[in-house]
Amino acid sequence: MIRSAPALLLLLSTGALAAPQTIVSTAAKVSLLELYTSEGCDSCPPAEAWLSDLQGDDRLWKRVVPVTFHVDYWDYLGWRDPFDSHAYTQRQQAIAAAAGGKTIYTPQFVMDGKDWLNFFDHRPLTLDGGWTVGVLSLAADGRKVTVHFAPQKARDDRLEAHVVLLAFGVDVPVGAGENHGKTLRHDFLVVSDTHGPLAAKDGSYEAVMTLAPPLAAAKATHYALAGWVSRQGDPEPIQAAGGMLKP
Repeated sequence: MIRSAPALLLLLSTGALAAPQTIVSTAAKVSLLELYTSEGCDSCPPAEAWLSDLQGDDRLWKRVVPVTFHVDYWDYLGWRDPFDSHAYTQRQQAIAAAAGGKTIYTPQFVMDGKDWLNFFDHRPLTLDGGWTVGVLSLAADGRKVTVHFAPQKARDDRLEAHVVLLAFGVDVPVGAGENHGKTLRHDFLVVSDTHGPLAAKDGSYEAVMTLAPPLAAAKATHYALAGWVSRQGDPEPIQAAGGMLKP
């Protein structure tokens, strides 16, 4: 598949991020659930289908923010995943290093910075109690996003923010590799991202960020914006926020 960023960029500028929109978390802790996957991995589609079902979960955005990162280390099988990024592989590696140097794999779920195995054990999605941590807001105007975090208690550590654009209903016919001949459906798909430090001021943290150009052209049914804050260099999020974007 040929990567064609301008086509999706046109779609974004006229649709998902065209009008100014703001997404705000609750003050209670919202968990971040990450899925590391690849179109080149034949054991990944069931995991993606499970995550897709969270669209019907009442806790979506209120208690949990799901995101799907496509990694690049399955490309050697002959199919280049159009949504993969080596930066996502590096994030997965950093999470493994923080856990003591564990091996990375797909599909891998990570809940709040830690390996999460409920999917493999056929256990339901359980979330920790919603203790109060502070409010995170994402104000989008085009590809520019203003991130603001007001912690419940004063902090003296350095924080960073990650912001991602998520696409839903993306169908991709796979032409090679382990999923050759299948059409894969992607939801909560990271198609654009940015991250950087937050500036502390008067007890709050803020930064203005610009979402990177999209990874590839895609036709999506709808989009969402998500983000999280963490200590610099620490994969464990302090607070997360997400929500569907108005068409």
